[in-house]
Amino acid sequence: MKRMIVAGLTLTAWAHMVMAGALQTDAWAYQSETVTNGATLQGTITFTGTVPAPKSFEMRRYYDRDYCAVLSDGKGHRLLKEVNVGSDGGLKDVVVVVEGIEKGKPFTFTDAEVEASLCQFMPFVTVVSDKRRVTVFNRDPVSHDIQGYAYDQSGVDIVMHRPALHVSGTTDIVQLVKGRKVFTMQCGMHPYMQNWGYAIDNPYYAVTGPDGSFTIGDLPAGTYHIKAWHPILGVQERDVTVKSSETAKLDLLFEAK
Repeated sequence: MKRMIVAGLTLTAWAHMVMAGALQTDAWAYQSETVTNGATLQGTITFTGTVPAPKSFEMRRYYDRDYCAVLSDGKGHRLLKEVNVGSDGGLKDVVVVVEGIEKGKPFTFTDAEVEASLCQFMPFVTVVSDKRRVTVFNRDPVSHDIQGYAYDQSGVDIVMHRPALHVSGTTDIVQLVKGRKVFTMQCGMHPYMQNWGYAIDNPYYAVTGPDGSFTIGDLPAGTYHIKAWHPILGVQERDVTVKSSETAKLDLLFEAK
C-alpha cells in the first residue's frame, strides 16, 4: 500500500512542478559585503478567485487513524489545505526571492527545521540554504517517516529518505541536482502529511505569512529579477529597480487555476 501511495503523490507533485516550470541555479557564488544605505523591497501577495478545496483522505485507510483524526473533518476524513488565503485576500506560503544577486549583506542561515505535529508537517513551506540541510522533529506519539522528492520535466529524484523520525530530530542533507530548487516531503504512512521546500542561495528572500505581506531589506541599489513561488499556484516574476535608502513596492496577484 505504501508504494501505491508514493506513486500517487508523485503524479500530483509532478503536475505541480510542470506548472511551476524549470527553476535554474545561478552560475555564480554569492559574496558577502557591507551594504550601506541599502534599499527595502516590500509588498503583498494576494489571491483572487475560488480557493481550491482541500485534499481529502479517508482516515480508515491509513495508520494511526485514532490519533491522527484529531484534525479530521469529523466525518472520517483528514483534509490537506494547500492554498491558504487570509480574510483580506493575502496569500500565505509564497517564497519571494531576489534572483541572480551576486553580492550583498552577509548570508547567515541556520539549518531548516520541520516538525511533525498532530500528523502534519509544519511549516507547509520551508526554505533551506545552499547546503540543503533539513532537520525534522517528531512531536507525535506515533511513528512517521520522511521521503523527499524533486521533480521537473526531466524526471524525478529521491533527494532524502529516513525510515524513522526521532523526537530529538532527524537530520538529512537534501541533494538537489539538475538546477532544481524545489522539493516535496511526505510521510509514507500518512499521505496527508506533505510539505514543500525551496532552496535559496542568497539572503534576499522572504516567505509570506497569513496576510501575504513580505519585506526584504538591505538591498544594494540596482535592478533585480524577483520570483514569487507558490507550490500549488506556480510562479510570478517581475523586474524591480531599487534606489539607495528607499523603499520599493511590489504587489503580486495569483489567480485561481
